[in-house]
Amino acid sequence: MLTKRQNLIETIKGGNPDRFVNQYEAFNMLIGSPFGEHNPSPKRGELNVVNAWGVKKSWPAELPGAFPVHDEASIVCKDITRWREYVKAPNVVYPEEAWRPYIEKAEAVDRKEQFATAFIAPGIFEQCHYLMEIQNCLIAFYEEPEYLQELIDYITEWELAYAAELCKYVKPDAIFHHDDWGSQTSTFISPDMFEEFFLPAYKKVYGYYKEHGVELIIHHSDSYAATLVPYMIDMGIDIWQGVMTSNNIPELIKKYGGQISFMGGIDSASVDYEGWTQDVVKKEVERACRECGKLYFIPNASQGLPMSTFPGVYEALTEEIDNMSKIMF
Repeated sequence: MLTKRQNLIETIKGGNPDRFVNQYEAFNMLIGSPFGEHNPSPKRGELNVVNAWGVKKSWPAELPGAFPVHDEASIVCKDITRWREYVKAPNVVYPEEAWRPYIEKAEAVDRKEQFATAFIAPGIFEQCHYLMEIQNCLIAFYEEPEYLQELIDYITEWELAYAAELCKYVKPDAIFHHDDWGSQTSTFISPDMFEEFFLPAYKKVYGYYKEHGVELIIHHSDSYAATLVPYMIDMGIDIWQGVMTSNNIPELIKKYGGQISFMGGIDSASVDYEGWTQDVVKKEVERACRECGKLYFIPNASQGLPMSTFPGVYEALTEEIDNMSKIMF
């Protein structure tokens, strides 16, 4: 029997996996860092927590995650043409003693069994609209592209500085990086605009990780982003996690399998809700596994961590994926 790590490699390389990769089983998530200790984030039910960038966030108990608060008083960058006055990147450089607990967690990972996986959120696009507010951010692509590009470059340099510290101390095998690039039905910006503004930034960031020992780049975007897949490949993404059914995943696998793999196929909203049932989960898992097949695909709910909004859903998905492995392998 292959280890979880070996089975994932066989799946994404078009080899001979002996079962489905079951959601996040191959990734030992290393969440936290000395920077994180100075970067508060709300827990479920907490409201109006201000992080190290000055962004206020809340996590209402009934929602799947935390979101920025963007009343007028809370917007950090109130004028993109004056972004340097408003946006101050937080420090990422801390002494080795501060990293010691995180180094020990990374060293404790059995890297033959799992990938030691550093978790990073938000990404470059999300950081822009966290600082600016989403509507203001999208308008800036058209009205003030030069200033927005400056902000993107500034955030990219911060990401590179953080990457240097992670690679120095944690030495991850994989990176799990959040950045939502669309709604359920469309990307937030056109593919051409994405290529202009974000492809160069992510080629720098993901290129740095690959050059410093990171084997896998897993990028989370639980959205429609099928039109961005060529750019994902170009920037070095190995696995797109959060792929929703609106992307026509079987078609993507047929077209791009071998260049990138797809983790998702089960929209969280279709299984993770009050009153969910095991039967609904079973049907969604079976559909996803049969439609998408054994290679270049990892069945998973679209949510971007090994968790669910309603208790028991993640575990139910795990059970049904195991059942489909017994049937299809």
